[in-house]
Amino acid sequence: MLDKVLIANRGEIALRILRACKELGIKTVAVHSKVDRDLKHVRLADETVCIGNNPSNESYLNIPRLISAAEVTGAVGIHPGYGFLAENADFAEQVEKSGFTFIGPRAETIRLMGDKVSAIEAMKAAGVPTVPGSDGPLPDNDQKCLEIARRIGFPVIVKAAAGGGGRGMRVVHSEASLIQSIHVTKSEAAAAFGSDVVYMEKFLENPRHVEVQVLADGQGGAIHLGDRDCSLQRRHQKVLEEAPAPGVDEEARAACFEACVKACIEIGYRGAGTFEFLYENGGFYFIEMNTRVQVEHPVSEMITGIDIIKEQLRIASGLPLSVKQEDIRFHGHAFECRINAEDSKTFMPSPGKVDQFHAPGGLGVRWDSHLYAGYSIPPYYDSMIGKLITYADSREQALEKMRIALDELAISGIRTNIDLQKELVRDSGFKQGGVNIHYLEKKLENR
Repeated sequence: MLDKVLIANRGEIALRILRACKELGIKTVAVHSKVDRDLKHVRLADETVCIGNNPSNESYLNIPRLISAAEVTGAVGIHPGYGFLAENADFAEQVEKSGFTFIGPRAETIRLMGDKVSAIEAMKAAGVPTVPGSDGPLPDNDQKCLEIARRIGFPVIVKAAAGGGGRGMRVVHSEASLIQSIHVTKSEAAAAFGSDVVYMEKFLENPRHVEVQVLADGQGGAIHLGDRDCSLQRRHQKVLEEAPAPGVDEEARAACFEACVKACIEIGYRGAGTFEFLYENGGFYFIEMNTRVQVEHPVSEMITGIDIIKEQLRIASGLPLSVKQEDIRFHGHAFECRINAEDSKTFMPSPGKVDQFHAPGGLGVRWDSHLYAGYSIPPYYDSMIGKLITYADSREQALEKMRIALDELAISGIRTNIDLQKELVRDSGFKQGGVNIHYLEKKLENR
């Protein structure tokens, strides 16, 4: 087992990693920017290192400072969490070249899956279902691009190969606007991502966002931990998630799980990962793979009893998976509400001091957060301040627990999106299950 781990992140995920390390007897190093000296995990870590000023590029995105912190503290491994440098292949490569263990996939795997075109090609080869598309980058030939679009069928979506987070994509509904849309997307991609490579896919009009959690040890062992529905999104950012995804065709689900596990083995995947799919009319369509732990990983933990962070740490230590697929027992249902420091109506961030704080509790209620009374939320980072998770035997029971827990959750001194979450868990469409990825934005437009 790794002896000492540097946590290259902040907030709730840093605290989550610290707790897993403590359970495994691993010493911890917390790095922090100047404003983050009072973070909960910084107070609890065995050692702390200030790595720079408040802006991310001077601290959490500064690779030389992170590696220097590992060197001076004698850390053996570096856990990137999510966000920041978690899916940065150069960071993973430099960590390994500097003699440390990167707690995540190999750099070449991150590069393979980070490029949408190469990722789709790898998934097709492994038998993972994909969206009908251009099967590679679009050529510099307008006529051939038109032929590809006709074969796929309108509407289509043009995407930047290096894009992500909802950026670098354009929906095209007719031949008349296709060529101009391709050229504009290529220009935007070059400016935003440093690459003008784009590809084309069939645009699914009312899909759901369903993803599959996997774990692989890089030694031939790979398992899945079921699926999650993350369809409630605003501007491509997830708001509320659940596991398992309700109302999914069981035959298609089983085939998808099998393909994801097979793909992990074929690409030599190591660590925790998530296959993201659009799901429509009983079919799964691969869109991308996240080569890190996800924000919403707790709902998968709740329905399986598997600690995903501890598995990451074991895998990085060179150990095989602690469980086999036949050992996994899926039971019950779980929800996760992301709690953000932002106004529920305008969505404007609301940094500031937390005057009073009370976390909900009870059987089947989990609160993952770095928040405490007196803590000042800085304006420099993501607005998420906590994740409220509930679990019960059935979807209806878990949702009722979430309603009660949200009513108990009290945070004063700042604005939060708690009121929005209260509204969503009482929404009639969401209560029925299976809403599509456009549902929340349409609901907000009609307020």
